[in-house]
Amino acid sequence: MEFRIDEDSLGKVRVRADAYYGPFTTRALEQYRVTGRPAHPDLIRAFVMIKRSAAVANMDAGVLDDERGGHIVSACDSILSGQLVEWFAVDMINSGAGTAFNMNVNEVIANAALVSMGRRLGEYSYLHPNDHVNMSQSSNDTYPTAMHMAVLFGMGRVAPAVDSLAESLGRKAQEFGQFRKIGRTHLMDALPVTLGSEFAAYRTAVSKCSALLKSSLAGLHPVALGGTAVGSGANAPAGYREAAVSELARISGLPLVPESDMQHGLQSRFAVAAVSAAVRSLAVELNKISNDIRLMASGPVAGLSEIGIPAVHAGSSIMPGKVNPSLAECMNMVCYNIMGNDTAVALAAQAGQFELNVMLPGMLKCMLESADMLAGFLPVFGANLVDGLTANGERMRDTMARSPVIVTLLAPKIGYQRSAQLYKESLSSGRSIRDLAVSSGLTADEVDSLLS
Repeated sequence: MEFRIDEDSLGKVRVRADAYYGPFTTRALEQYRVTGRPAHPDLIRAFVMIKRSAAVANMDAGVLDDERGGHIVSACDSILSGQLVEWFAVDMINSGAGTAFNMNVNEVIANAALVSMGRRLGEYSYLHPNDHVNMSQSSNDTYPTAMHMAVLFGMGRVAPAVDSLAESLGRKAQEFGQFRKIGRTHLMDALPVTLGSEFAAYRTAVSKCSALLKSSLAGLHPVALGGTAVGSGANAPAGYREAAVSELARISGLPLVPESDMQHGLQSRFAVAAVSAAVRSLAVELNKISNDIRLMASGPVAGLSEIGIPAVHAGSSIMPGKVNPSLAECMNMVCYNIMGNDTAVALAAQAGQFELNVMLPGMLKCMLESADMLAGFLPVFGANLVDGLTANGERMRDTMARSPVIVTLLAPKIGYQRSAQLYKESLSSGRSIRDLAVSSGLTADEVDSLLS
């Protein structure tokens, strides 16, 4: 492999001759061997949009000449069209405040601009990663801004998937409305419900989670761009912040506005933690729904067997014909990972000191991982599991007839004490509550009316 010699503030560095990154990135690749995963596409997209918007704002302010600024904008446009993305190589979890990735972006854009100017890679005397691409910026304000944008991009894919799942659950609620069954509390027989009402409750839970998630995303619209190092806006020209954020909102399609308190924008990760909490709440509900489906589908002989699940693949490598609730189990694991990610986000959010929270790369890795899991799996869970569920009406009618707990419905007529006696008698004799109630003096019509 051939190398070139680049130089930064720490000295000379051997860099791959064909690399569009430079000395800072080369050093970072040696230091941050963490997840083995380079930058997420949503983060790359957000950061390059920030650099483009900053160049436009700096040209408008007269601090960046049109030649260099134009080449920076052109380089950003090329990257946003899908070129050179392989050179964003720094690990998702890298230096505090994401400085390593910010410089990775600066170097790739600088070198792409140099090539477009007819210069060689690494000829930073003509266009410099810090002096020109990073002009009027700091890692401390660009990374929080990119973080907000990347989460908005990711959750923008999640929200429709959540709504689609709510619709699937709603369709099942209607389809299953005719099937009466024994409800359960404490995992024990309780008063009757319908299978449809259970699924309607699942739909309500997912719909509420969708509303919470969408409302939490509004907290990401204010961004810290323009605050530079500590929120004071040092080294940024007058009017830069408003111009840069306005341009960023235009090219991203996101409703971004300048953060009203720029020190807060650098110190606090409140908005991101709030979105993470909303995603965790969704995971809690999805986990509960998945567990209920697994329990209702258990069997088919030794379990509840109230619903049938579609076979997406063979359930066992040794037991022929076995069908497992594999997609519900997968959803459980997705939810556990999301809950763990939220814990990591919460710990990182409270770990800021004074004017800066430096834990952003770890937080963003967790947030985008959760978004990717949900956006990828929710459509599969809805289409290949929920939509294919069937009701075992005969099994539910049988358990309704045999369960002594329905004696509760007779208590207003015969009293609690007598109802408890019938309950015990039903358990010991195996006779149904209906038969025992008729034998005790109630008419069949009275019993049927009460039990209905």
